[in-house]
Amino acid sequence: MRRALPLLLPLLAILAACEDQSMRQQARYEVYGNAPLFPDHAEARRPPEGTVEVGALARETALREPPSVDAALLERGRQRYDAICTPCHGYTGHGDGMVVQRGFPAPPSYHEDRLRAAPAAYFVDVVTRGYGVMYAYANRVEPRDRWAIAVYIRALQLSQGARVADASDLAEKLP
Repeated sequence: MRRALPLLLPLLAILAACEDQSMRQQARYEVYGNAPLFPDHAEARRPPEGTVEVGALARETALREPPSVDAALLERGRQRYDAICTPCHGYTGHGDGMVVQRGFPAPPSYHEDRLRAAPAAYFVDVVTRGYGVMYAYANRVEPRDRWAIAVYIRALQLSQGARVADASDLAEKLP
């Protein structure tokens, strides 16, 4: 025991001198705070020039090339439209969704001649970039789902006032 005592005392002194090394005591910058380490004193850093987000090329390709239209894509479009678009645009696309009924500005009806004549890519672009008071959904809706929503919008347009004789033209009007 006497031999261990001279080794134990320096060890205890070293341990007593240690600071809290846990992550909660780290030196850090507050979000959007002042950071004297950087020349512009901004904590938030921009990505280096020329960097590309992972998956950006695949998303851009998916936006340019519409998928083939089938029942599964139409069903996916209905699901995504119901979840994302109906609060403003309503279930039939007339712009009478629940938020509109509570005072939010009404979006245009998909059944206006201008929007009936618009290509499906127009709806994909609006979902991607937003339009008017509608903000962009690019970070919320994947490119394939944007095309699915556009296909479903086209189906909504065709369903309003459609006649059985018009059903043969359905494939020509979808993307």
